[in-house]
Amino acid sequence: MSHFVLLNCRLFTGGADLTGSSNKLELSAEVSDEARTNFGSGGWKEVIGGLAETELSGGGQWEAGDPGRVDDARWSELGGLGPWTACPDRADLGALAYFTVAMSGKYKLGDQVGAVAPWEGEAKGSWPLVRGKVAHPPGTARTATGTGSGIQVGAVPAGKHLYAAAHVLSIAGTGSPSITLGIESDVDNTFASPADVASFAAADALGGQIIRAPGPITDTWFRPQWTITGTAPSFLFVVALGIA
Repeated sequence: MSHFVLLNCRLFTGGADLTGSSNKLELSAEVSDEARTNFGSGGWKEVIGGLAETELSGGGQWEAGDPGRVDDARWSELGGLGPWTACPDRADLGALAYFTVAMSGKYKLGDQVGAVAPWEGEAKGSWPLVRGKVAHPPGTARTATGTGSGIQVGAVPAGKHLYAAAHVLSIAGTGSPSITLGIESDVDNTFASPADVASFAAADALGGQIIRAPGPITDTWFRPQWTITGTAPSFLFVVALGIA
């Protein structure tokens, strides 16, 4: 990916796709520098990495009245932990994605008369900010149990984790439709002998989850799989994978 202008950012939090109601997105990851200078430092200041911190902030046009709109999503998660996924360019299969689980600590709305009603929000991460890839695009509806396309993420070394974020954005059908998502791995893109790596909790309402599986995992290809129940069900969801 070369230089580009921010035009098509995608932002997901919980079960909400905030793309159509946001026009600002900032991500930051910082590691504090802790001094360890001593008499053996040869006159130079020495530091080592301390605590890491992740922060997200965004803003845009205020909307309410549905769990998939910004006011409902932000209000329900204020003070709580939830997954955030941000794609700086697009959310196609294999597109670059950053995601974490974060506490929503700030939510601001309202402005002067005559202005389009705005919102602003901030969230501070409780897990690492993971740089990964979109493993399932948000615009592809799924109506039956199945698997997605594989993406090459790489092997997960010991001491690292495979992280996965999922946002269920739309649910249709009768008979209490439900979806249970999971992650499979294999040695190549044929998935001749897939192995179960991690599973999300069953979802029958809009919402988001983030999970992680510890390394070592020698497989380098991963894909989502899902089990769907209900009568005439249909689900829209996005999944992102990465190693941290």
